[in-house]
Amino acid sequence: TNGAYESDSVSEIWNGVPLAMQLKVLLEQESRYQPKLSGLRVLEAAHDSGLRMTSRLRDFEVKDLLSLTRFFGFSTETFSLAVNLLDRFLALMKVIQPKHLSCVGLCCFYIAVKSTEEERNVPLAHDLIRISQNRFTVSDMIRMEKIILEKLCWRVKAPTAMSFLRLYHSYILEHLDMEIRKALNMERLEAQLKACHCSFIFSKVKPSLLSLATLLLEVQEQGLHSAAGDLQCLQQHSNGDLVCVRELVAKCLTEYSSTKRFKPNNQKLRWIISGRTARQLKHSYYKIAHLPTIPEASC
Repeated sequence: TNGAYESDSVSEIWNGVPLAMQLKVLLEQESRYQPKLSGLRVLEAAHDSGLRMTSRLRDFEVKDLLSLTRFFGFSTETFSLAVNLLDRFLALMKVIQPKHLSCVGLCCFYIAVKSTEEERNVPLAHDLIRISQNRFTVSDMIRMEKIILEKLCWRVKAPTAMSFLRLYHSYILEHLDMEIRKALNMERLEAQLKACHCSFIFSKVKPSLLSLATLLLEVQEQGLHSAAGDLQCLQQHSNGDLVCVRELVAKCLTEYSSTKRFKPNNQKLRWIISGRTARQLKHSYYKIAHLPTIPEASC
């Protein structure tokens, strides 16, 4: 289970390809990689009985995946893809039991890692299980990974919200004066997107619209009125209520910053690892104890 996957998407490296063409291709692909809406509604309507999957359990699992992403130093693209895979699978498997969720989540994370990260940075399945403190085996992961890939028809490399965010950010920078470009800090935007991924409500929002709304909120808060106009012009390419989604993003980020409900149990992140694993891990792996705060905006 440690090999890298072949990509089935052109959202890879766009050497010399105009932004408009990149956007066109991603938008054409987007609908093929969306979670099934009817399945998401079943998940949303489920009650916390301990016997059925719920949106709340989904959010807990995504937060664990975010912690793992930071622990290993993986990219936001990897996390965004892992969330996409998880939501698509949960929307198809309406009767999945909560006890299987940690295995499903870790397999989706591992598939994303093998799809986006350099092969030399991909951890062994055994080490990933041990570090995440799960009790299943590598054989369990192999079986679950095969189930996930078959259910998703091996469509792994989806156009994610992070793909669109990076593209829209590049587009906006082309239209801004040099001295105000620094106001749109990509690290801050990525942190905002990660926070949104931790909320189930955005599973029902197209990635292009979520990234556009996140960027629009930021440029409006920074007072970049010309950039806001450019972004609203892009809405014609992404169906949906941009204003409504922008308000949902604003509410999500406010709750993320002002409450503890997004913070996972720090004790769960005190991993016990072998000496061999410890020698393989980067120094930064030991620093992660909780979800990140969103960086302050640039002046």
